[in-house]
Amino acid sequence: MSFACQILASFLLIFIVSTKGAAPENNVVWGTLGHDFDLNISGFQMDDNIDDIRWEKDKTIVARVKKGKLKDLKDERYNVSTNGALKIKHLETEDSDTYRVVIYKIDGKNVLDKTFQLKIQEEISTLDMFWNCSNRNLTCEIKNGTNPELILYLDGAVLGRAVSKTISQKIAPKKWTTKRSMSFNCTAKNEVSEQSRGMTINCSEKGLDIYLIAGICGGGVIFISFMTLLIFYINKRKRQNSRKHDEELEIRARRATAKERHRKPRQGPGPAPQNPAVSQPPPPPSHRLQAPCHRPPPPRHRVQHHPQKKAPPPSAAQVHQQKGPPLPRPRVQPKPPHGATENS
Repeated sequence: MSFACQILASFLLIFIVSTKGAAPENNVVWGTLGHDFDLNISGFQMDDNIDDIRWEKDKTIVARVKKGKLKDLKDERYNVSTNGALKIKHLETEDSDTYRVVIYKIDGKNVLDKTFQLKIQEEISTLDMFWNCSNRNLTCEIKNGTNPELILYLDGAVLGRAVSKTISQKIAPKKWTTKRSMSFNCTAKNEVSEQSRGMTINCSEKGLDIYLIAGICGGGVIFISFMTLLIFYINKRKRQNSRKHDEELEIRARRATAKERHRKPRQGPGPAPQNPAVSQPPPPPSHRLQAPCHRPPPPRHRVQHHPQKKAPPPSAAQVHQQKGPPLPRPRVQPKPPHGATENS
């Protein structure tokens, strides 16, 4: 009989211990990172019979109210309100822990013993939304937030959801249209905050933008081609004008050289050279008695009985000694007709 009682007591003890261990799971509370937080005691009413309120964090007292006075503060960020709630200023990640509150009356009776599991999350930031009309893709993302759940909606219908900071969904062709505007909504939430945003999609305007961009690109190509041809034409004309100018200068130089050569033999008679035999070729035999510088002009109607003989070619020594431009040859007198000779 005693053995049976021991077995029954063991089962009751195991049941009570398991129930106590499961109780904190039912008192999970959520706090927002960087915000002030009140750890309230649900179902508790403060009265004058309450003598002692103790708040513990991981079995260490962080705040206590004894006979209406605040005592045993672990940190200035902790405080106890008039209704017995624990106040924590500017929540930090390290504040996420197990908290226990124990309350006693004046007579020493324990009226409350409760445990809380405080969990802290970062609130959701603003949403950014993108879409691509060419591949029918919608994207929603956030920058900050702990364990966010993102949900995409198109015209009120859920497209997809994901526990992530970014969600991207490709729309089926039957749900995608370019004939009208579409409503695109995104919602992000966690245990401490929620954000939502909506936009209107009009892919027909996006198509017009594509054509506009193509037209601008085509116009740019045409303009660049025109400028290239214009620059090429200007350079070509410059080269032609430069070449023409060089040719004119060359022609002028040739003409000047030719005129200079023609002017030298026609210059007036200068002083007689000291050695006329060296500078002039020997005259023909019929003119050897004439002076070299006083040659009379040939008569137009003078009749000669004997034809004029050609001057012998100059010797090699005379050719070697001759310098400067060639001297003009003596004029050959025309032969008189036979009738004029007989009359004379």
